[in-house]
Amino acid sequence: MASYSLDDIRTATEAKYGSTDIKLSEDKVVRLLNPLRLPKTKRDRLSALQGELEKDGADQEQLLTEAVLLIAEGESKGKALLKAVGDDLAMLACIFETYAGGTQAGEASASRD
Repeated sequence: MASYSLDDIRTATEAKYGSTDIKLSEDKVVRLLNPLRLPKTKRDRLSALQGELEKDGADQEQLLTEAVLLIAEGESKGKALLKAVGDDLAMLACIFETYAGGTQAGEASASRD
């Protein structure tokens, strides 16, 4: 029978559902939390924002800004990231695409470990 400590589970959870970390400077990192690590209200809002982003005529900058503030660990860190990006919508979109790519649920694998 396998036995695991809660610390083992925490480590495995962090490895599988860890954050997307963006280094702003040597001593400042912004953690964008995996949706499964967010409270339900934030997960629901993130899902709604993603749906709105796909609509024609959507205000991409406003929606992506709200998404970053929602998923950043700490509002002040989210604001620091947005300040560093400035008005560069392409960078903001790239940040969100990187985040979304890193948080996709993996598909079932045929291999057995």
